[in-house]
Amino acid sequence: MRIRLAVATLALATAVTAGAALPTAAATPAASAPASASITVQGILDHLPDDVVAGALIRREGVGATAGPVTADAHVRIGSVTKAFTNTVVLQLVAEHRIGLDTPARRYVPQVLPEAYDRVTVRQLLDHTSGLPKPAPTPGPADGPGWQLTSVTPEDFLHDSFAAAADAPPPPGSEQQYNGLNSFVLGLIVEKVTGHSFTNELQRRIIRPLHLRHTRLPAADDPTIPSPHAEVHLDGQDVTEQSPYPWAEGGMISTASDLDRFITALFRGSLLPPAQQKLVFEVPNVKNAADNTNCVGQAACYSIGGLLRYQLPSGESAWGKTGSRPGWDNGFFATRDLRHRVVYSLNPTGTGNDLPYIKAIVNAALAD
Repeated sequence: MRIRLAVATLALATAVTAGAALPTAAATPAASAPASASITVQGILDHLPDDVVAGALIRREGVGATAGPVTADAHVRIGSVTKAFTNTVVLQLVAEHRIGLDTPARRYVPQVLPEAYDRVTVRQLLDHTSGLPKPAPTPGPADGPGWQLTSVTPEDFLHDSFAAAADAPPPPGSEQQYNGLNSFVLGLIVEKVTGHSFTNELQRRIIRPLHLRHTRLPAADDPTIPSPHAEVHLDGQDVTEQSPYPWAEGGMISTASDLDRFITALFRGSLLPPAQQKLVFEVPNVKNAADNTNCVGQAACYSIGGLLRYQLPSGESAWGKTGSRPGWDNGFFATRDLRHRVVYSLNPTGTGNDLPYIKAIVNAALAD
């Protein structure tokens, strides 16, 4: 059995294209290796589960397949995939002239952003060029039993993060540093300008119009996840129930089917007018921050729409978003013309790096 697992992992690792990277919040890039022309999505699933991935769900071109104890209609905690929803809501409000794209964000939420960030604009929050500080530490196993149920409000999380900032912020708009704090501020701006909860706006603007019947942003005190779902573990502890405190940054729950519907609508321009639709794929012409592992090389890779630009082995650019919560690594990617699209959700065991699996899935699913 150990030999089979080692061979499977090697086969997936060799599917990684040289020089490519597809980061997740929980993973660090593995060494690159020559691409394999023969690997397929089904071939990947045939080798799972193993020591690294306990379960996998892949939906390619609208057709779902699984490996391990997970079903094709399973609910998943989508983590930072939430950011694509958040940015879309903000761009809708920009289209309605209720938020100014180049307006200083502090004008909307002066109680949230310190004066040192008074030049940061909404655009810079959207495309991660704001220069906001590193987020404060988040709950983890070191906090003891029940850590996964610990919650913190967006306001407190931002306050703690700014209070811990030791260095002067870089000039806004000078470099791209992927940072979840941007999404917390954006969520609070949405609430300020609409007078409604972010959850309400999310439901009214995206979830209900697209009939995403299995997508929701749970209340802060709701750690449950609807059935069916995988049971996920970290360090031997069941963490299936966990706080959705990441909120507009990473607190949503969805299914592969709903995410497929969302990405299709977003790419087709069904959610935004033409002027804002162009921004969905507009990446700022700035350098990649030195400690930002989410982009490959020296150039920025995140768009105003919150999407990651990822180069396929063919040289074509795909667009999508990754997201992680304890026990889940998820994402969606598609070619710009929707010729190919994929939604995936892996249940990592925590004993190894599942990044080669993710890269292999995306490369195989979007290949012609």
